[in-house]
Amino acid sequence: LKSKIEETMEPAVLEDIYLPFKPKRRTRAQIARENGLEPLAKIIMAQNTPDPTGAASRFINEKIADEEAAIAGASDIIAEWFNENEAARNMVRGRFRRSAVISSKVVKGKEDEAGNYQNYFNASEPLNRCSSHRYLAMRRGEAEGFLRVGIDINEDEIMPRLFRLMEKQNGSNACREIIRNAVADGYKRLMRPSIETEIAAEAKVKADDNAIQTFTENTASKQSPSATAQQAAKPNAS
Repeated sequence: LKSKIEETMEPAVLEDIYLPFKPKRRTRAQIARENGLEPLAKIIMAQNTPDPTGAASRFINEKIADEEAAIAGASDIIAEWFNENEAARNMVRGRFRRSAVISSKVVKGKEDEAGNYQNYFNASEPLNRCSSHRYLAMRRGEAEGFLRVGIDINEDEIMPRLFRLMEKQNGSNACREIIRNAVADGYKRLMRPSIETEIAAEAKVKADDNAIQTFTENTASKQSPSATAQQAAKPNAS
């Protein structure tokens, strides 16, 4: 941990390192742990047993009604482990940075009020090619309640890679199915919203910087040498 922390200057990487140790609210995974299901999650992740349902029967208690409930709780823990996996987060973050698409749609019923944002009623383009003024306009429309804005990647391409990251090559098929369902849930419910928010914040900083730079250059170009000299030659009004 010390060496990982000392080797990076990226806030996102530091957040990933800290994530497993970060104090958590009472999540579904935490409730499952309180109900004694973490050992079952470890059994499933080991991917050795051909009968995870049979293994789950040993964890039925006053809070866990049946094998299905036990596997559901263990899956919540696996989903959280997946979300905290640095390699998985870096893989998804990299895909967002390279090939995310930003899209905006008008909020139903707001078409008349949102006239200033008509160009963004049904817009979509690669995020890394979206100009600063367009990005900021979409976010203004979202903040004012006229647009719904989202940043997406091709999940059909990334999900198989995420599955392989968590699976063992010769693991039990029954365990693999549970793990895939948990990974899909962890991606949709935990990882994707977190990284989309992170990428949106990065894009906002970049767009703001570009907008400031453009404003500075435009302002400087209006202050021609002759205009500056004329201004300097005027008598002091005081």
